Amino acid sequence: MRTDKIYLVGFMGAGKSTVARALGTKLGWRVDDVDDLIEQREGMTVADIFSRRGETYFRRVERAVLAARIPVRHTVVATGGGTFVDPANRSLINGDGVSIWLDVSLTQVIERLPRDGRRPLATDRSGMARLFRHRQGAYNHAHVRLDAGAAAAGELVERIIDRLGV
Repeated sequence: MRTDKIYLVGFMGAGKSTVARALGTKLGWRVDDVDDLIEQREGMTVADIFSRRGETYFRRVERAVLAARIPVRHTVVATGGGTFVDPANRSLINGDGVSIWLDVSLTQVIERLPRDGRRPLATDRSGMARLFRHRQGAYNHAHVRLDAGAAAAGELVERIIDRLGV
């Protein structure tokens, strides 16, 4: 499975940003983090966008940022936790490169996420559990699923490279 673009998808706290940076370094490719690009475009944090403008606005900006990155090749893209849930985004991603689901358990997510408000959807733990279950169906549409729960970023990078032959 050869490609010149890799999209990392999965729930918040799965390690998408960390693995993207490590994979980009190993491949000598550009690394784009969708949440970082949104923050740069909007001039505020994701949490501020959610609180001031709402999730609907955030998702609209997310779609625009993702679409703007399509022409860029030799790139590892760390998506937001909800990016791949949107059917249009999922179609765009799966048509543009290889999507890799970094799968972690809800218990691992809860252990990894701080309760400091930086993750707006993580403040309500029971709501987060429902969201986690809901998003699993979307993540199942990724080209590749990797169990990322017990693996370090370097190990995941090696597995991705082996799997894709890049």
